[in-house]
Amino acid sequence: MISASDFAPIIPVLCVVAAGIACMLAEALRQPGEQMPIGGLAVIGLAGAGITAALLWGRTVIGFGVVTADNFALFVVLVLVVIGLLTVLFSPALVARDGLPAGEYYALVLFGLAGMMLMAMATDLLVIFLALEVLSLAVYVLTAIRRHTIGGVEAGFKYFLLGAFSSAFFLYGIAFAFGVAGSTRLERLGSVLAAEAMNQSPLALVAVGLLLVGFAFKVSAVPFHMWTPDAYEGAPTLVAGFMSTAVKAAAFASFTRVFLSALEPLRPSWAPALWAIAAATMILGTVVGVAQTNLKRMLAYSSIAHAGYLLVALVAANDVGKSAVLFYLLVYAIGNLGAFATIALLGTRDRANDDLDSYAGLSTRHPAIAAAMAVFLLSLGGLPPTAGFVGKWYVFSAAVQSGYYGLAVIGVLTSVVSIFFYLRVIVMMYMAPPAEVPSPAAPSRVAVWALAVSVLITFYLGVLPGRIVELASRSVATIF
Repeated sequence: MISASDFAPIIPVLCVVAAGIACMLAEALRQPGEQMPIGGLAVIGLAGAGITAALLWGRTVIGFGVVTADNFALFVVLVLVVIGLLTVLFSPALVARDGLPAGEYYALVLFGLAGMMLMAMATDLLVIFLALEVLSLAVYVLTAIRRHTIGGVEAGFKYFLLGAFSSAFFLYGIAFAFGVAGSTRLERLGSVLAAEAMNQSPLALVAVGLLLVGFAFKVSAVPFHMWTPDAYEGAPTLVAGFMSTAVKAAAFASFTRVFLSALEPLRPSWAPALWAIAAATMILGTVVGVAQTNLKRMLAYSSIAHAGYLLVALVAANDVGKSAVLFYLLVYAIGNLGAFATIALLGTRDRANDDLDSYAGLSTRHPAIAAAMAVFLLSLGGLPPTAGFVGKWYVFSAAVQSGYYGLAVIGVLTSVVSIFFYLRVIVMMYMAPPAEVPSPAAPSRVAVWALAVSVLITFYLGVLPGRIVELASRSVATIF
């Protein structure tokens, strides 16, 4: 029988959904030429989600038997709230500049976040699939929201087609998992696999393989990464930043819960495959990223490489690795979204200004934006005293502690190589003569404050990460 307590875990999701509906209604009721603070409605909904998630902290609440608000899920929800708030704060001027329908844009961002939050909380494979489809549909439309541009429509179409294939793989994996356990609940699946640890069914291995393909696509892991550069390049710049951070956070949260909890008995079977995928992802993302001159494509391959670093933590699967996944998701989200936001702020309606040459002499034209961009790139490169250094330190430490020395060496070497394409942008900004590019509109005060807060968080987590690392460690303890 359904009770009021069943709704408690999904209150943060309901806050975001309610805000999304309010944004749609505001757009529908707005008179032509009327200015309406639709973004403010999104901020209110996200603030409500953050507050309710904080109030649920420390209480493992289960809703309908398939959704769990444990500390692990709530940590990811709070990361998603941060991503959502930064995205919304950066958006108003960019929405107006590109002529995007504000109500539609904010509603899609919020509905996508609702699906991501539900995915992080889900403890049933079918609920994970439904949440995955909710967030995917929202992101597909956001990718192609500039319907007047060929590149945007093409990017959305490619993403949609490849996403449909990955969803089919994931759904077949759920079917095989049901055939093994007679249930799609993660707890039941883990119990059955543990009981049959000495004599595993081939169906179980097929299920693991198919689920791995579905998750690998969403996190942009090699060889399922091919959609990433085209989708990021064709999407509005800020949408690309939102996709690269929020989708990855939700997918890795579910990836961790499924593989390190329910599928843990099959770890000897899937760990070698994940080792190979992690190594290939780090290498390809770094090597191909070096050759890019378009910053959005460069950050797309950077995103692929960072997915590899997160997979290293999953392969390690020790206490340090599990907490490193959560900490790294937060660190990566701030750095990557900040970098995409600076690119978006420097663009104009007619020109994105996202090629490397456009950044020549940026420090003389826009010194504050150049400084913020430098901080974010240094964090993505993993240089101290930024948060990215601490995140990579924990990931590689986890690999070494679990005996995956080869994976740690590959991770360190690819990190060193990746510094080249991050520093190349910084050199262009500070050492090249100023380029003649169309001057963008002055960033809004809200966007400047959002950039400043992102920079401060990047330094804070790089100098004093202990508190957040401790919270991440306590969070992962609730599901293992």
